[in-house]
Amino acid sequence: MENEIYRLAKPPKKGLLHLVFSRLALIVLLLLLQVAIYIAFYGWLDSWIPFFSAFLIVFTIVMVIYLFNSGMDFSAKLTWMFMLAVFQVPGAIFLSFTQTNIGYRKMAKREQELIQQTINAIPQSQEVLDSLAQDTSGTLQLAQYLHRNDCFPVYTNTDVTYFPTGEEKFEAMLQAIAAAKKFIFMEYFIVEEGYMWGKILELLVAKAAEGVEVRVMYDGMCEVSLLPMNYCQLMQEKGIKAKSFSPIRPVVSSHYNYRDHRKILVIDGQTAFTGGVNLADEYINRKERFGHWKDTAIMLKGEAVKTFTLLFLQMWNIDEENAEFTPWLSGGEQTAEPCSGYVIPYGDCPLDGRRVGETVYMDIINRADHYVHIMTPYLILDGELETALKYAAERGVDVRLILPGIPDKKAAFALAKTHYQRLTDSGVKVYEYTPGFVHAKIFVCDDCKGVVGTINLDYRSLYHHFECAAYMYQTACIADMERDFQQTMAQCREVTNETIRNEKFSYKLGGALMKFIAPLM
Repeated sequence: MENEIYRLAKPPKKGLLHLVFSRLALIVLLLLLQVAIYIAFYGWLDSWIPFFSAFLIVFTIVMVIYLFNSGMDFSAKLTWMFMLAVFQVPGAIFLSFTQTNIGYRKMAKREQELIQQTINAIPQSQEVLDSLAQDTSGTLQLAQYLHRNDCFPVYTNTDVTYFPTGEEKFEAMLQAIAAAKKFIFMEYFIVEEGYMWGKILELLVAKAAEGVEVRVMYDGMCEVSLLPMNYCQLMQEKGIKAKSFSPIRPVVSSHYNYRDHRKILVIDGQTAFTGGVNLADEYINRKERFGHWKDTAIMLKGEAVKTFTLLFLQMWNIDEENAEFTPWLSGGEQTAEPCSGYVIPYGDCPLDGRRVGETVYMDIINRADHYVHIMTPYLILDGELETALKYAAERGVDVRLILPGIPDKKAAFALAKTHYQRLTDSGVKVYEYTPGFVHAKIFVCDDCKGVVGTINLDYRSLYHHFECAAYMYQTACIADMERDFQQTMAQCREVTNETIRNEKFSYKLGGALMKFIAPLM
């Protein structure tokens, strides 16, 4: 029956009693205990302040010098300066804690090993580069940047289908999974039992029984509130290889800051999906949370799928000693017919200090001639990105942003509104989607360039998360993306000086106060 849901675990119980005795409560309790120990230690130091003050002054000066000489974004430097000024000792200790990155060095080292191991795993076609050399759009230079330190080739012969809703992506996913012959790789930020995941899981179990290699990876935050901690084991009992990325443990560590925000599905090395759509019912509007859920995704068929296969394998093997790549990247010739345009799938890793996601966005904005149209759920910009948007508008580019009308996080919504006045004063047009929440992450530019992926315009995505996307140039789906943008904009209210002036006081006050700590959110 249509309403039947394939489940591996019982639906989580609701209620205060269940919360009190849940794993989440235990983790929170143990974390609070560690914080209490740190506070008690600070209290003990307080009695030694007469002897400690000289060291404190020197230590704070050293931290300020460190900040000015660090490669940190200027907005983040201001935030930490504020923290050091108001909370001198705790601020300095917290800064030291985050910058030493206790708990994640092993992961960072392993990630770099995997990147170096696979730097030449997918050869770049010289013929494709030669064809781009005759082009003046800047795509060749962007391709060279993306391939310089990672294995992100630029491809032709890849068909890209754009999905303007999560529902359409879901139907295409089911068809693609059902047709799988060799392997199915899934990597998602959110997996939650319900109709959507139930239908997918039913197919995965059946495919595993047929001998198809099925691997599922989700972010460890799911185990805090959405899935039981033994969910990977439950899937393994059904023949599915499963793991969670960086599961939450009751140990205070800065590595929890780095989450796997990617959404990747690869089938047989010939079909891949990415975009904003997670595996939970609100993403296909089977469950309403914040009005109508507007999301987008793309499906790739052809040569470019190899990069998404590699991205998945790199993340899958981050905790494996013996990583295997060749069996999944070689053989199985692509079957796609020759297609117009170029495609560059890419990932962004927070451990290497390179802001790949933001750089691609900046390249599009800075090279735009006529328009840049953007959908994003969050708008928490650093100084560089805000300046780029303003400058593009001031030099005559039609810059438009669509954001949610109904927010999922009021704090993030309040921070987004702090940018409205400066952006609109420069000519940027901002719209809010009145039917509900926009979770899409798309850029479309000049009828020839586009990006669809997982990368939001906020500090979380641009600095702290593992992300992925596909850059497209002259592909047929660009027209579909722009058409969807226009249709979505027709359902929006435009932000004007009057709407900014009449904004709720709570948003104005909340945004102003949280501006101090925006880079930490």
